[in-house]
Amino acid sequence: MLKTLQANNDRVIIKPIESGEEMYGSIIVPDMGKEKPEMGEVISVGPGRQSEFGSWIEVNAKVGDIVLIPKIGSLRIDFEGQEYFITADREILATVLESQN
Repeated sequence: MLKTLQANNDRVIIKPIESGEEMYGSIIVPDMGKEKPEMGEVISVGPGRQSEFGSWIEVNAKVGDIVLIPKIGSLRIDFEGQEYFITADREILATVLESQN
């Protein structure tokens, strides 16, 4: 039986994209101790949530979006041997867009 993750409410499930080490000339600089946001691909979004005034708030993120999320405030989980982040839609810092130029 194949198991999948489905986001609930205004949650978004994100599969991390590994960032590599930077090179300056022939020197490899590992990414140690730098506080950077995490980047990943959205794999599941919930339907949204109801506001305190009764109106429906839809999720902005879409499956396939590449997004940046904060390291702190996102739940990191291991599911079926793969790492994922679960966060609220409103916690997403930015969406990576491709330039048409």
